[in-house]
Amino acid sequence: MPTRVLIVGAGAVGAFYGSRLACAPNVLVSALCRSNYKAVKSKGFQITSPQYQEYEFKPEHTFQSPEEVRKAAIGWDYLLVATKALPDLGDDSSLLEGLVGDKTAIVLVQNGLGVEEPYQRRFPNSSILSAVTIVSAAQPSHGVISHNRWTRISIGPFLPHLDSGGTGSKTSDNIATELNKHLVDLLQQGGISDAEAYDHAGLQFVRWHKIAINAAMNPSSTLSGGSTNQAMSNDPELSRHLLGVMNEVLDAAPKVLGQPLPKHLATADRILRSTQKNASGSKPSMAIDWEQGRRMELEVILGNPIRIAREKGLEMPRLQSLYALLRMAQENREKEGKSKI
Repeated sequence: MPTRVLIVGAGAVGAFYGSRLACAPNVLVSALCRSNYKAVKSKGFQITSPQYQEYEFKPEHTFQSPEEVRKAAIGWDYLLVATKALPDLGDDSSLLEGLVGDKTAIVLVQNGLGVEEPYQRRFPNSSILSAVTIVSAAQPSHGVISHNRWTRISIGPFLPHLDSGGTGSKTSDNIATELNKHLVDLLQQGGISDAEAYDHAGLQFVRWHKIAINAAMNPSSTLSGGSTNQAMSNDPELSRHLLGVMNEVLDAAPKVLGQPLPKHLATADRILRSTQKNASGSKPSMAIDWEQGRRMELEVILGNPIRIAREKGLEMPRLQSLYALLRMAQENREKEGKSKI
């Protein structure tokens, strides 16, 4: 039997990873689209990449709505969710109602912390795999994916009972771990050589580490008028601020997860030095969302880390200031009717 994968949210990231999974032997990939539905239904995805050259990815099935997916009555092995995480607007786990079978794994390729909880509440008996990616991909027009050099993706089973020393169900934990390993194997067979399998704690540390970068760069760029990461990192005052935010997050993570920070994760100083040398000078996604009048991922990048730390008796004052300022700015703009939510 083939492995069947449904990409939920077939934007640039979801479509790119879906296209690579479709290159693995005996894997059939379908896509649940939104605004790009007509283009993908007609012609599939056209992908350009310096690493993988130019190729076409035609999904096995292209769906316009969750209702269409439910009517198709297909048994999915993996539901790969690559939507933007905006829990303040709604619960996207509802999109998967009626799609999760007894052997279906939910794979969350989303930014931020705490993205897994809504899915665990709705599907408590299902395997949830948490994924963190650094990928340079864009969809300049519907169905056209432009991929650059970054493809790293780290995936681990979400087993939060382990955080408090609990045991849970050993059988369920083993199933989730095996499904995780199988998915990473498929990505590697599809050409993603840097797909990495982690255990629960290891993956959550990767999430906190990415939060250190995103929580520093994204809000700071937005509040400084759209500055690039490189420009901020080379500014004397802003660089001190960025270091302070990153260290605040990296100091909190081991206290929250109850384990030391893994040595393979880069320090704040190393991240800053690397950013200073980055010739591309990219602008973070939050600043782009703000400029284009879209809702920002404030809750999963700033709000959730603050709340998770508070549950452990920790405060992160730098993050809290960024969160309070940007949340109020967003609320004020929406009251004025200038947002394109």
